Amino acid sequence: MKVIDYTALNYFDTNNPVVLRLGLFIPCYIDQFYPQVGISTLQLLEKFGCQVEYPTEQTCCGQPLANSGFALQSRQAENHFTKVFWEYDYIVCPSASCAYHVRHHLLPGSETSKATEVRKRTLDLVEFLVDILRVDHLDVSFPYRVGLHESCHGLRGARMASSSEIVVPTFSKWRYLLDMVDDIQLVPLERKDECCGFGGTFAIKESAISAKMGEDRLSDHIKHGAQYITSSDMSCLMHLEGLSRRKKWPVKVIHIAEILNGSNS
Repeated sequence: MKVIDYTALNYFDTNNPVVLRLGLFIPCYIDQFYPQVGISTLQLLEKFGCQVEYPTEQTCCGQPLANSGFALQSRQAENHFTKVFWEYDYIVCPSASCAYHVRHHLLPGSETSKATEVRKRTLDLVEFLVDILRVDHLDVSFPYRVGLHESCHGLRGARMASSSEIVVPTFSKWRYLLDMVDDIQLVPLERKDECCGFGGTFAIKESAISAKMGEDRLSDHIKHGAQYITSSDMSCLMHLEGLSRRKKWPVKVIHIAEILNGSNS
């Protein structure tokens, strides 16, 4: 797996602030169903002095088509994405899944300067806060018991935390930020890095397996007393939220941007 050297790019130094011009990319499902996540992301970035722009001509990054085996058909969306975002210092997205797709699968084989820069500069919100802004303090409170769902793309793709199948020092960029939140109680889980079963179109093609996997994840959180489940992938949370509502189970979902922004405190 290729590791990006972020130190080669401009970063925010609290001792010598640099105003970064950020392109805010909001995935389709967040735009349509969870707009509060996009708002929280914007507000959080602005609190850290970032110059954030939301290009209104943005559309899908192309991941749904590519993940379904239609990589060639996704190129039109990916070309448009590149055209819209290539001039920004960073492209920040409240979705590890979409950020990972852009960084590793945008216009495969294309080594044009624009495509290369877009791939290099696209990060999930949590990655950006930890690796680029180097956040070390948050003045927010969230007085609830919270289960952390470490999504597959963020965990095993973007390496935002250590996974149980790899022998490396334990770390989690999600937990690093959540540990700064006052009054929050992060609950222990028996299988903290297990897939929720969403997997995009997998949830449609293999709905029974997907639902059972989701119920297993929910059960783990509920068993340990979680009132909320959080993640940086609203797609996973959307899947878990639907299952929880059908089962009438006592757990809610909330994107990590909302917690870090103090939106629901």
